Amino acid sequence: MNTTKYCIIPIFIPHFGCSHQCVFCNQRKITGQETPVTAEQVSEIIEESLVKITGRRQVELAFYGGSFTALSLDCQYELLQPAYQALQRNLIHSIRISTRPDCINPVIVKNLAMLGVRTVELGVQSMDDAVLAGANRGHTAKDVSNATSLIKNAGLACGVQLMPGLPGENWSSLICTVTKIIGLRPDFARVYPTLVIAGTPLANLYYDNRYKPLTIPEAVAKSAYIKLTFEQQGIKVIRTGLQATAELSKAHVVLAGPYHPAFGELVDSFLFFLMAAHCIEILSYSACEGEMTIHHHPKDSSKLRGVSGENIRRLKKTYKLSSIILKPDHHTLGELVIDFHGLSISINKNMLNYI
Repeated sequence: MNTTKYCIIPIFIPHFGCSHQCVFCNQRKITGQETPVTAEQVSEIIEESLVKITGRRQVELAFYGGSFTALSLDCQYELLQPAYQALQRNLIHSIRISTRPDCINPVIVKNLAMLGVRTVELGVQSMDDAVLAGANRGHTAKDVSNATSLIKNAGLACGVQLMPGLPGENWSSLICTVTKIIGLRPDFARVYPTLVIAGTPLANLYYDNRYKPLTIPEAVAKSAYIKLTFEQQGIKVIRTGLQATAELSKAHVVLAGPYHPAFGELVDSFLFFLMAAHCIEILSYSACEGEMTIHHHPKDSSKLRGVSGENIRRLKKTYKLSSIILKPDHHTLGELVIDFHGLSISINKNMLNYI
């Protein structure tokens, strides 16, 4: 059994190399960091992080924020050198960078590969050109397609970051975005619902009542759609919602929008609610009044129950169930098996039809 765990050494470069002020962005507020990182600092961070790592770890160094490949090739080389040297010494095992779709070309991709980068994440946000223009992204959906092809053709892993809830987005444009991304076949995705961060143009739009952020339930529903649809197509969603930090928890940083420290759990719980509800609908819930048993894997218990037991309360109220008995079953990871009055039905997320 492989017991090696995964570990990330994060290097934050807020706004470093980024030539655009997107309406939603103030990365200094998100990361709490004000100044660009230097090559010397990269070396120090690697050394300090490695000292803290115990046991067997698969270590990846990740450059987050900014637009790494918008930097000059000399600057990219300088920042990657400490990481590449650590990679050559087998102190770390992979390197990841984040960048803009319009800052990728054959020369840049070749240089990244030569310096040990194995994963490139693209800040896509949307594949609707009108939404991208409204967000002042400075690139189009075609730039995303071109960048993805270049990265994948170079043998590098390609990830995409989507941001539901941008100004001008609706369900139609979101579905279009998801469909187009599936056609590009990225290796993984992250989903970050739009937040109103202090010091951004979006904050001005919000204060002027020209932008209405998603509520948490709306953001959960849209994120769940993205995650479910991608994973049904073999595209793993590795994160939904920004990671909770002390900075984001400050009231003067996130002014509005669907921020929740356990947003990913809300999304997973919503999907498990849909699974259970789908089974009940198939059983004809009008005949389901009474007691119901749901078999589930122990690892899925909190997702099935929902935050503070909300899923169970909602199922009982909606379908007039007097009791729901939860039975752990180690053979049902990611699956629910529902028993009611001698009838049994099973479901997993691949069987859900969201829209």
